[in-house]
Amino acid sequence: MIPETLSTGLSLPAVAAPMFLISGPDLVVECCKNGIIGSFPALNQRDSAGFERWLLEIRERLDHFEQSTQRRAAPFAVNLIVHGTNPRLQADLELCIKHRVPLVITSLGINADVIDSIHSYGGLVFHDVIMHRHAQKAAEAGVDGLILVSAGAGGHGGTLNPLAFVSEVRQFFDKTILLSGCLSNGQDIATAMQMGADLAYMGTRFINTLESLAEPDYQATINTASTSDIVYTSAISGVSANFLRTSLEANGITQEMWEHKGKVDFGEEMNEARAWKTVWSAGHGVTSINNVLSVSELINRMHEEFDLAIKQQCSLLQRFPFNQ
Repeated sequence: MIPETLSTGLSLPAVAAPMFLISGPDLVVECCKNGIIGSFPALNQRDSAGFERWLLEIRERLDHFEQSTQRRAAPFAVNLIVHGTNPRLQADLELCIKHRVPLVITSLGINADVIDSIHSYGGLVFHDVIMHRHAQKAAEAGVDGLILVSAGAGGHGGTLNPLAFVSEVRQFFDKTILLSGCLSNGQDIATAMQMGADLAYMGTRFINTLESLAEPDYQATINTASTSDIVYTSAISGVSANFLRTSLEANGITQEMWEHKGKVDFGEEMNEARAWKTVWSAGHGVTSINNVLSVSELINRMHEEFDLAIKQQCSLLQRFPFNQ
């Protein structure tokens, strides 16, 4: 189920995930203009004042698009880190309330006060989870959607098989389910729907767009990467995530270090934000990425792939009819 407030303006059942140091106004706006939900982390701006400037810019650009084209844009989303170590949570939350952000994606902890605050003005809250226990806790707290981060997802990822994860969560959660992990094209979006998800949640594919904030070398590395080039480690932030092997090695992070369960101490010269800037995240979905496209070109391709995949699925009913 996709809430009505989000479905308006959607032309594909997809969300471009908020990516640290990658998602900015250009990526968000182009996604929304082309019919999928665009999003960005509040912490991609250095302070709350900068975060508010981005909110105002995105609103202004989307309003102009709708007025000039007489078409509805898809809604946008903001990602808030609700972990206790985020000193900006309250200030950024107040700005989300002030500007009535339609969708807030929460990560790294569940906070009932945040959920109630977003609900107070009619906003929605989606929460990302990597296991059954986290999903149940978030459902009980009243979130509107669960983002199931399955095996192979870029950034902070889980280890569960997506088929099992969706099936398990659907047994107790009847609201919006989003599936994350290795989704890179329109066929993957259709596959996510077949698994029982309502929306596809796509990150790595949108790193390789003209509108992302990723460096060209980062994008070039993704273009040539395979699953063997992805390393799952908690060494960067203390939370397990997928990274490109070459970027780990370029920063002097050895296999012995990335297999360590704790967090690598980068010292004063290498804080976590800098670490994520030079140690590049990506998921197993790199296997089907070999170019850098504009968001418009990418989503147009996804439309074609999605349509073809659905038609092929329908043709299976003719090949394998059910006879009672």
